[in-house]
Amino acid sequence: MEILAAAAVILAAGCTVAAWIFYRQKKNMYQALSRMMDDLLEDRVVTLTDLKEGEVSALAGKAKRLSEKLQSEIGQATQEKEQVKSLISNMSHQLKTPLTNIMMYEEILSSDGAAGTKLSKEDQKKFLAKMRAQSEKVDWILNSLFKMVRLEQNVIVFEAGPNLIRKTILDAVNLIYEKAQRKQIEIETEYFPDCSLFHNPRWTTEVFANLLENAVKYTPEGGKITIGMQRFEMYTEIRIRDTGIGIEQKEQTEIFKRFYRSRGVENQEGSGIGLYLSKLILEKEKGYMNVASRKGMGSCFSVFLQNSQE
Repeated sequence: MEILAAAAVILAAGCTVAAWIFYRQKKNMYQALSRMMDDLLEDRVVTLTDLKEGEVSALAGKAKRLSEKLQSEIGQATQEKEQVKSLISNMSHQLKTPLTNIMMYEEILSSDGAAGTKLSKEDQKKFLAKMRAQSEKVDWILNSLFKMVRLEQNVIVFEAGPNLIRKTILDAVNLIYEKAQRKQIEIETEYFPDCSLFHNPRWTTEVFANLLENAVKYTPEGGKITIGMQRFEMYTEIRIRDTGIGIEQKEQTEIFKRFYRSRGVENQEGSGIGLYLSKLILEKEKGYMNVASRKGMGSCFSVFLQNSQE
């Protein structure tokens, strides 16, 4: 009986100790889980506990990964918010000048004769032409901005494939030919055989038109633009060379950034969208673009498109 009594006392003591240990472990687990939840709720990095249990340790690891994911998403959302603010600010800046000009021309035409002066028919036509040009500029800026944002967000999906390049280049030349004529700028196309390159004709026409328009804009009257081609094993290079004002070495990587405007041409019309948009289009076609230039010695923009498997 004494042995049984002693055994019962030992068993009871063991159960008590086990219950106390289990209680302490559960309490520690609860406190650890509570700290992890507090870290998550307060957007703090989850600190791993010193508990050794497999399930709790695994739970702590998952909580830490969840915290890191939340922090990453919060950072991405903040970055996107700043990008939207920057985009709106730049849009406002780009549209301010043409809209102000339109309002000014409209005011001049509306007050025609009100102060005892009468605009001639020639002057009326001149101001109407200026209004139309500024309206077209606003339309171009908005369309380019919409294309840029949709390409950045992968909303626009356009198919590229093997297409003959000569017509694409010719379509781009036709878009800017009149502007070149007004400045008496010669456009010379070196002979090259028509070939099939991987591209989307409509979108790539916009790339070449942007490059040619810049060449016309920054080339003095009586200058020259030359279009050439060189075939390589995997890519074909289409060169657009001008005799314009050139680009400083330190700016030759900056000009492809969104809304970048060189200090040397800030007083000339431009939006800082064309080259960036062109780069986005070429990336969608698995092509690329670079520039070689010297200040005062003209520029040469090279577009590289993949050769089609003919």
